[in-house]
Amino acid sequence: MPPKIDRRTALAGLGAGIVSAGATGPADATDDPAPTPVRRFQQGRSPWPLCLDTATIRPASLLDKVRIAADAGFDAIEPWDGELRDFEREGGSLSDLRRRIEDAGLFVPSVIGLWNAIPPTRAEWDAGLPGTRDRMRMASTIGARHIQVIPQPGRPWPEFDLAWASARYRDLLVMGLEEFDLNPAMVFVQFLPGVARLGQAAAIALDADHPKARIIPDVFHMHIGDSGFSGLRQLQGDFIAIFQFNDAPATPAKPDLKDEHRVFPGDGILPLEQCLRDLRDIGFERCVSLELYNPEYWKRDPQAVAEQGRRKTLAVIERALA
Repeated sequence: MPPKIDRRTALAGLGAGIVSAGATGPADATDDPAPTPVRRFQQGRSPWPLCLDTATIRPASLLDKVRIAADAGFDAIEPWDGELRDFEREGGSLSDLRRRIEDAGLFVPSVIGLWNAIPPTRAEWDAGLPGTRDRMRMASTIGARHIQVIPQPGRPWPEFDLAWASARYRDLLVMGLEEFDLNPAMVFVQFLPGVARLGQAAAIALDADHPKARIIPDVFHMHIGDSGFSGLRQLQGDFIAIFQFNDAPATPAKPDLKDEHRVFPGDGILPLEQCLRDLRDIGFERCVSLELYNPEYWKRDPQAVAEQGRRKTLAVIERALA
């Protein structure tokens, strides 16, 4: 197991990154070469903390996932709200879980997530607020800094009201920051009409007109949702809460790809190295999170999957920044 930095040092580094990110813009062909990022993580191999999304090793228990992430050498862990709820229902204490996470040398950059957080009507919004607040409570209790905003379930929604969505996202930001010291961040996924693309999530966040508005890109959904990848260069690093990392195989064809087809970084066809160079150039300094839902990986030893995922992620980072 590689040496790890403690949580306080990691968060101090992330805070410094937030300050510097706001002053760093995209480079273009006429700019001086981008400065070499300071590699504070992974024994000096990465400028970004590496996070393990717990779905990557789904069959393991939550406490085992914490141990596995730490033993595999990750800096952070990204759990799901359902795991936290089950943990409580089974008699576990989320405050104790936070201590276990911190004692393992990990921190929590994000929790997934606020489901159906922006429904299309005021009545549905009001009805969903108790569940939204409870998810925020759980994420805050384990020390998460962000929680992912998933606007609506995968159901037809032919008319997506951008103004409504932005106003409700602003409400979520105010609620999260003021009541729970938690920063909600917009996600986009290919199967959510209205928020399937990078630009759509960015539009909601921008129109929320809040200084803490952020988005969460996922390279897989950038690919299958036809966002493309060059849009990353148009963002500021501080606008991104966490960067979800994985790869997509050459087959099946893109229209047939589903989350279950995700593969380890470097094992597919996505332009991951260019994405990382773009993240460097815009001043992104938060977590790169390994997020896989591959059922073939779930059949393997979860410790081996986590270790292989970290090795492959680091290999891509080192090639990108060589």
